[in-house]
Amino acid sequence: MEVILAIAIGVLGGSGVWLVLRPRTFQVLMGLSLLSYAVNLFIFAMGSLLLDREPIVTPGVLPSLDNYTDPLPQALVLTAIVIGFATSALFLVVLMASRGLSGTDHVDGAERD
Repeated sequence: MEVILAIAIGVLGGSGVWLVLRPRTFQVLMGLSLLSYAVNLFIFAMGSLLLDREPIVTPGVLPSLDNYTDPLPQALVLTAIVIGFATSALFLVVLMASRGLSGTDHVDGAERD
């Protein structure tokens, strides 16, 4: 499972970097979204990938990472998802305003010949 998650994080991160380097603003927005998904998966994976474990410490069980899943990375990812959604919405509004003012959707504001 760790290998599949590492490959998914790598593919999302690589695709996100490739899209961020593209000349169109919508591609940059999609690249930033993919990068945020990759970072969220990475943070989530750092919390431990355990199946059938309690999210909190139960009485009578030794409180160690062998017996429960750390809830902090899950809370951080949830917060990051909300902030990423708001940032994407703001960037989309700025993208539409820029396209309306300049007439192009290139990042530098000029069409390439």
